[in-house]
Amino acid sequence: MRSESGTAAAPAEPGLTTPASPTAAALLMLTAAALVAVTTLLAKALGRGVGGEPLPPFMVSGGRFAFAWLTLLPFVAWMRPSFKGAAWKLHAARSFCGWAGVSGMFAAAAVLPLADATAISFLNPMIAMVLAIPMLGERIGPWRWGAAATALLGAVVLIRPGLAAFQPYSLVALAAAVFMAFEVVVVKMLAGGSTKAGEPPIRILFINNSIGATISLAAAATVWVWPSPAQWPMLVAVGMVMVTVQALFIQALKRADASFVMPFFYATLIFASVYDAAVFGDLPTALSVLGAALIVAGAVVLAWRERVRAA
Repeated sequence: MRSESGTAAAPAEPGLTTPASPTAAALLMLTAAALVAVTTLLAKALGRGVGGEPLPPFMVSGGRFAFAWLTLLPFVAWMRPSFKGAAWKLHAARSFCGWAGVSGMFAAAAVLPLADATAISFLNPMIAMVLAIPMLGERIGPWRWGAAATALLGAVVLIRPGLAAFQPYSLVALAAAVFMAFEVVVVKMLAGGSTKAGEPPIRILFINNSIGATISLAAAATVWVWPSPAQWPMLVAVGMVMVTVQALFIQALKRADASFVMPFFYATLIFASVYDAAVFGDLPTALSVLGAALIVAGAVVLAWRERVRAA
């Protein structure tokens, strides 16, 4: 899952069952991909000082979680979900990793071409696969190792260590992918029985965004820069769009297997490239296209293999 932060693969949330509808699932995931790219574009604009002073990544992630929480609040008041039996420690770990991943992603997006930052974040399913060995006791076969190696090669092409084109913020994007991978593993732990099977999506979203808002606002207070009148709507939009992405993601996973719908999420790269070119004039280089293609190829092979194993 691009997890609750918004980027790449995770299993369906526990207890989510809806009649299968692959076409609807694909359309929901494509919509989520388009909206995730919007949030990275907004983060880039805020980080580069569009409409005011450049805002630190902690400020942008603070806006993401705080306004997502406010967006959810009326729905929680209406639906009144029960919070009894929630695995708070796992939810807290998930939210911290999601906040760290989002903050790193927003920091990288402010400096790198959006397609590069997005592609590096797509390493998180591979990293989660490796982390699942010690944390979940999973066994990894040659197909999955091959997918991971392909994606890693793509990351090396994008990051270009030791070359003049190397950009340190590529490592920030890589760190964000690691935190997102930890979040994916924690989601798997939640899905494996740490919470009740009937846990509703609204409860999952509200817990995640409540804890995330607490962490992110505390971090934002340490680097506070007062947003300009033009920047407040962008911060609000980041939060509202991200919670919409979370809802779309969950709804897509209710209608089809993760191994089927996740490849559609990689359309985020296309949307990010188009938005970046249209707004900032940043066009991907040939090496960027090659690196992104290798990472996506590895991710698609991994998703296909998961589908074969589940059959």
